[in-house]
Amino acid sequence: MATRANRAGKPIIRRIGISTGGGDAPGLNAVIRAAVKSALNRGWEVVGIRRGFDGLFKPGMAKKLTAKDVAGILTMGGTILGTTNRGNPFEYRTRVGGKTVVKDMSGHVLQSVRKMGLDAIVCIGGDGTLQIARRLADMGVPVVGVPKTIDNDMPGTVVTFGYDTAVSTATDALDKLHSTAASHQRTMVVEVMGRYAGWIALNSGVAGGADVILIPEIPFDMDVVCKKIEDRYRRKRNFAIVVAAEGAMPAGGKMFTREHKDTGRQEVLLGGIAQWVAEEIQNRTGRETRSLVLGHLQRGGHPTTFDRLLGTRFGAAAIRLIADGGFGRMVCLRPPTIDSVSLEEVATGKPRTVPLDADTILSARQMGISFGDRVE
Repeated sequence: MATRANRAGKPIIRRIGISTGGGDAPGLNAVIRAAVKSALNRGWEVVGIRRGFDGLFKPGMAKKLTAKDVAGILTMGGTILGTTNRGNPFEYRTRVGGKTVVKDMSGHVLQSVRKMGLDAIVCIGGDGTLQIARRLADMGVPVVGVPKTIDNDMPGTVVTFGYDTAVSTATDALDKLHSTAASHQRTMVVEVMGRYAGWIALNSGVAGGADVILIPEIPFDMDVVCKKIEDRYRRKRNFAIVVAAEGAMPAGGKMFTREHKDTGRQEVLLGGIAQWVAEEIQNRTGRETRSLVLGHLQRGGHPTTFDRLLGTRFGAAAIRLIADGGFGRMVCLRPPTIDSVSLEEVATGKPRTVPLDADTILSARQMGISFGDRVE
């Protein structure tokens, strides 16, 4: 697909589309609002594409967006456009004759973009969504990306929107658990999201006063974890808080996973670490221990001030990128400014994990917080 350009070499834009894909994250509506208002102020029409890429090849899944449609959504969690992590047009699963069939529907996406008269698309999503966006860009679709994930593991940007809210939610839960843990003289093991990166666990654990923090980047030893718990009880601190990232794993072991079967698709999901750690602590120490999985609570709720501002900056920057013809790129934060990076670099880059020499880890160790790898 060729985008028309004016004499100055800038693309001629009349109508753009906006879609949100993958898991939801606080701040999505802030991005949508900023992008819509910025585009309308340039005289462009804006089409909201519902449920990610599904809306590009299913009828009735697109809607014209006006200023009225985005009024009052800045503080709302979720996304007014809906989302899905099952709409990969290159590997679209459908039921035919009672069987699941995988089809390449990318050609239908191209036809739909032409039919809808879209001069550009703003794709808001995580690594999976933006990898699809990169493949569509390679096919000629004029795409710009906006990074979104509560896990904060996206390459190409220092931070993603949604992460700050998730950390705040987890920290608030830890604050509340302190009182009940102390009242019952229990050890509480809290499982947080993050996939293969420990950002949420590390920062909520430090901010929430955890005694042990288990993250994927540092395989742990249960003997060390239990020694830390026993030390607290020995010092008459008759409760303990353990934060475990869903991707944390014991030294020499594997991440805890479970199979999820839905609509003919098998998927391996992370989860189960908190229950296992809690059982091990209770069996080894005899101390009453409970586990709690925060799960999707971390995705919900009103976005924090930081995520509202970052989402707004990203949404407005995406429109500037379109106006400049920066297709095939993703907006990113490179403090103190918003910049952009190629979708190719994002798609082929390694996930951002917590560096072992991060000052937060060093500070935590100095204060006696255990990561389960050595006696502090």
